[in-house]
Amino acid sequence: MISPLAHVDPSAKIGNNVTIHPFAYIDRNVEIGDDCEIMPYASIMSGTRMGKGNRVFQGAVLGAEPQDFKYKGGDTLCVIGDNNVIRENVVINRATYAEGQTQIGNNSFLHEGVHICHDTKVGDHCVLGYGCKVSGNCMIEDCVIFGGNILMSQGTRVGRWAMVQTGCRFRKDVPPYIIGAGEPTVYHGVNAVVMAHEGFPEKIIKHISHAYRILFQGNTSVLDALFMIKDQVPMSEEIQNILDFVGASKLGVIR
Repeated sequence: MISPLAHVDPSAKIGNNVTIHPFAYIDRNVEIGDDCEIMPYASIMSGTRMGKGNRVFQGAVLGAEPQDFKYKGGDTLCVIGDNNVIRENVVINRATYAEGQTQIGNNSFLHEGVHICHDTKVGDHCVLGYGCKVSGNCMIEDCVIFGGNILMSQGTRVGRWAMVQTGCRFRKDVPPYIIGAGEPTVYHGVNAVVMAHEGFPEKIIKHISHAYRILFQGNTSVLDALFMIKDQVPMSEEIQNILDFVGASKLGVIR
């Protein structure tokens, strides 16, 4: 299953039933799990740890050196989970420091031209559209959907089940369960259609909407809004996620 026209470093650890097509490049210090497929001209660079069932398409570069002036060389890690689809020309940089990791979770789909910078963490079941550029030290939680050509600034976070529409660029955090849209990127309602499709109860969606009305439409500070949400909205896992995410924001959330 490994083409003789591919370059596979003898020290690389290759799992069972892995297909490596001609002209793929597998560097030293690489681990590829079972049932993966590496297309022609894809490059899996030193420090990449890949789980099972991933498909990596032409021109992708995984584990590239971080584009960070703080990087001084050495072996750092890019850790990729299971069952991801990584399309053409995707670039994923590994971490800047040995104690860090760039991480991609499980069952995500990265469209053509996506760039994930150093030390960024992407959760499970995410979809990143064409040409999205995610800066270093970012966090994208589970089940996030990005449209195309999104610019995510250094150190920002996107909460679970959020959707960010095509062409957005943002320098503040996007809380969970919402739609971010426009320029500048602002709150554009709750991601209700997707959540209902995925089985969220109508009552929970209404409680989420109530919480965000308090946060975004109330004439109060973020801290006071969080206290009001605790007092006025029935508690659930989703409401607690909102409180935790917004309360932990260092850059602030979008307006």
